[in-house]
Amino acid sequence: MGIIRTALTSRAVRSLTSPNSIDDYLEQVHPMLAADHVRARVVEVRRETGEASTVVMRPNGAWRGFRPGQHVQFGVEVDGTRRIRVFSVSSAPTSRRSDRTFSVSVKAHPDGYVSQFLHRELAPGTIVYLSQAEGEFVLPEVVPSTLLLVSGGSGVTPVMSMLRTLRDEGHAGDVTFLHYARSRDDEMFTDELDEIAATTSMRVVRVYTRAPEPGAELAGRFHVDHLKHLGLDPATTLTYVCGPAGLIASVRDTYDELGAADQLRQEYFKVPSVDVDAADATGTLAFDDSLVEAPNTGQTILEQAEAAGLQPDFGCRMGVCNTCALKKNSGAVRHVVTGEISADTDQTIKICVQVPVGDVNVAL
Repeated sequence: MGIIRTALTSRAVRSLTSPNSIDDYLEQVHPMLAADHVRARVVEVRRETGEASTVVMRPNGAWRGFRPGQHVQFGVEVDGTRRIRVFSVSSAPTSRRSDRTFSVSVKAHPDGYVSQFLHRELAPGTIVYLSQAEGEFVLPEVVPSTLLLVSGGSGVTPVMSMLRTLRDEGHAGDVTFLHYARSRDDEMFTDELDEIAATTSMRVVRVYTRAPEPGAELAGRFHVDHLKHLGLDPATTLTYVCGPAGLIASVRDTYDELGAADQLRQEYFKVPSVDVDAADATGTLAFDDSLVEAPNTGQTILEQAEAAGLQPDFGCRMGVCNTCALKKNSGAVRHVVTGEISADTDQTIKICVQVPVGDVNVAL
């Protein structure tokens, strides 16, 4: 199959199929046939909680696998329209599975069209459209002897991929998994986490912020005292954290104060709320290609474009994928996660996480 794929992706074949790609023709034969594009057939949709599901998929031969912690752009066609979002892989790498399947796990958000469809309507046998696995939020090639994995809410999914991989590989180091959820009923992978805690040397600690369990080891939101209670020194502990902005900010500030910032790896599962009353919410946002201008409301450029009646491409709305990337012709923008302000001309930006600072002109 590898020889056939090499032939199909050769320059000679591409010149014959131009301006279309070879995959445009192969897809007419069978939706899973592709030389470059990743397709997958849904094998199972498994309910994790009342609002979260795991989708198990078997990809075609174009899939190159993933590293624990990475994500994929996940596309599904509904009523003739392909909608794409970004979801983290939650399983251990497929190279360890004889059936070549892998999974993503998703919480259905009230305003999330794709996540709602995935949770309530996606059925086995459906063909989904994927990117190759992406992202730098991954375990190192050599895992250190002491490791802390922190997650909150839906941010558990990439961390779960890491935890499952360490379990499958029989990692003998000191691994602590620290997860924050509103309640046990709201938590994904509950039974498996119980099993990992009972059958491996890895320490699994869950903190329920809405209804603490009787005799719970920890309570409340993340605090440096939680690390002290667990006997962990941030300065010597490689730490991964994924979750909402508030959790990540608390962990990051703690590590900064303790001089351990170099030990922290982070990935947002939901970007911080935008302060629409910020002092830089002034001026005009101009959409150059569309000949549309609007007063800067202080929201992200993506939100302001949609409010102006435009329909820019987007995927994750979290600054993870590059679906919404476009050129900023002029003006300054502020990144909603890092707070960094950039005023470079002809700069490519991700409009889902950039807020205009004064007058800004973008190529949309």
